Amino acid sequence: MNWDDDTPAEPEARVVGAAAEGDDQAVEAALRPKDLSEFVGQEKVRQQLDLVLKAARQRGATADHVLLSGAPGLGKTTLSMIIAAEMNAPIRITSGPAIQHAGDLAAILSSLQEGEILFLDEIHRMSRPAEEMLYMAMEDFRVDVIVGKGPGATAIPLDLPPFTLVGATTRAGLLPPPLRDRFGFTAHMEFYEPHELERVIRRSAGLLDVEIDTAGAAEIAGRSRGTPRIANRLLRRVRDYAQVRADGVIDKDIAAAALGVYEVDSRGLDRLDRGVLEALLKLFGGGPVGLSTLAVAVGEERETVEEVAEPFLVREGLLARTPRGRVATPAAWTHLGLVPPQPADPGAPGAGQQRGQQGLFGM
Repeated sequence: MNWDDDTPAEPEARVVGAAAEGDDQAVEAALRPKDLSEFVGQEKVRQQLDLVLKAARQRGATADHVLLSGAPGLGKTTLSMIIAAEMNAPIRITSGPAIQHAGDLAAILSSLQEGEILFLDEIHRMSRPAEEMLYMAMEDFRVDVIVGKGPGATAIPLDLPPFTLVGATTRAGLLPPPLRDRFGFTAHMEFYEPHELERVIRRSAGLLDVEIDTAGAAEIAGRSRGTPRIANRLLRRVRDYAQVRADGVIDKDIAAAALGVYEVDSRGLDRLDRGVLEALLKLFGGGPVGLSTLAVAVGEERETVEEVAEPFLVREGLLARTPRGRVATPAAWTHLGLVPPQPADPGAPGAGQQRGQQGLFGM
């Protein structure tokens, strides 16, 4: 495990995973909208960003620095490329983990052209020395390059051409306030509604030359966990199923059958998600149960359960985090078709022992 990486690895190649891996990156590049008019969803962000870019173009100046935050797969990289296209400027793409020394950042900044867009993904994972250098570069378009070591070291100021920094982060809270304050425009990307994902799926289907009806698009959208990246991935898997086992046309029944093969249920839960819920309900009566105990029951690492499975289950209202441990909600029992156990009679033999065991699991 890379301890510098605060993003937990997926336990396996999940069809509902939000990270872009392998062929996903190449396919995403082909499906990305090229300008704001084609971008689906995020209406407030799109309108605000449109004003920022139009005003900059009218002034003949570079756009303000932009910070985009939100979960993976919501379109932060796409928006950065749209910003470059709208400003008719080249774009340089790098990431926070790739900049571990101030010299790395200085080399990138000194090679920028005037008006160029610098896209810095996962900006919260940049090293502290590089981060401090970025403060001056963003505000004054200048960096100080240190030459030599010890008492004889000399700082040589280096002027930079005006540029626009577009930072993207999945954890905005980890950014220090001095860095956040230097962004002229900050936007938070929200999860998509099903009707917005339907538009994304129909657009992608047209680009992929896939025939899909309204009901089929709605079925895929409902299982896409509010994320366009997942919606496009599920569309490709359903396309494969329709091509091999049907006539190539995607309707509601074909979409449901295909996603059943890939173990993605009607609410977007996959094998890992259902495994966590089934363990919580069947083995521990719905909780409360400690995270470590739950992870052992599922056969996964604690971090995998906490940071890969739990966020979506909590967002869907199927699981709750409490001081005593994890607790299933009534919606979890309903979704899995199980009946909650009846509360034990306090006067029944063994009731006190059962409560003590339950308390042990909740530690």
